[in-house]
Amino acid sequence: MSTTLKGTRVVVTGGSGFIPSHLVRRCLQDGATVAVTVRYGNIVKNERLREMWDDIEVIEADLRNRGALEQVRQWKPNTVFHLAAYNHVGQSFTQVEECFDVNAKGTANLLDTCGPVDKFVYMSTSEVYGHQPSVPFVETMTPDPISPYAITKYAGELYCRLKQRVAGSFPIVIVRPFNVFGPYQSSKAVIPELIINCLKGVPVRTTKGEQTREFNYVEDIVDGLVRAALHPKPIEGPLNIAAGEEVRICDLVRMIAELTHTRSSVEIGALPYRPTEIWRMYADATRAKEILGWKPQVSVREGLRRTVDWFRDYLARNPEKA
Repeated sequence: MSTTLKGTRVVVTGGSGFIPSHLVRRCLQDGATVAVTVRYGNIVKNERLREMWDDIEVIEADLRNRGALEQVRQWKPNTVFHLAAYNHVGQSFTQVEECFDVNAKGTANLLDTCGPVDKFVYMSTSEVYGHQPSVPFVETMTPDPISPYAITKYAGELYCRLKQRVAGSFPIVIVRPFNVFGPYQSSKAVIPELIINCLKGVPVRTTKGEQTREFNYVEDIVDGLVRAALHPKPIEGPLNIAAGEEVRICDLVRMIAELTHTRSSVEIGALPYRPTEIWRMYADATRAKEILGWKPQVSVREGLRRTVDWFRDYLARNPEKA
């Protein structure tokens, strides 16, 4: 199986997002011709794409506007990576209409308008699993989404599966990445928030942190997406893209405090748990390893070290944000 997108035409939806921007960089490094969809073609609003702005085609298109998405079909891509989404789990409870419009309706709009392509990769989320009776989470489990965000991402999966079953439809791959981190991630996410507070010397207050998650360095996830696009055969059903390494939140906090050499007071146990807390979450990624030949290359600790170094440098270069 090929491991490079060289010579192909690639569209990445939501190109200015955290994971999409890393995917754009990887596609360019591979030698692909790349277009991104963004809601606003404004370099200030798309800071993550600044260094690549002159090397990509920028398509201004909102997923909710089916007519605007005709531009994707007209660009004639070989591969479409659909990563654009309303992706804030907590805020999805108060922004339900926008969440459904972007994630469910928007995915249907894109699939119906992007035209025949060699491969369509839909990035779902581990959030679709919700509460499960056991770990690790495996693709054969029945999804139990517990937020509007998770419900709408699962709706996107279902529409992809419908399209997979329609005679003459183009190949679609559904991937479920588990928690991702790395440079350029929004400070609303737990790891950047912890890193920034530790670097600033701001007190860090958390729950007891006995709940577990797994954390995947962004370059590993991007490699899984690329391998999914390059797989020569149809792939039925979703693929977990995940390291399968269970990490307690309290251990994550201590690791970040150590790597940042923080002066912050670290108060583990200062906050209550959420009423709907998922206590254990990590993946079985056997299927992705067997089908795609994919496995993570960057450990949690090494990924955190790289991410801390990036944020330290970023805050030094942008003191107004420190």
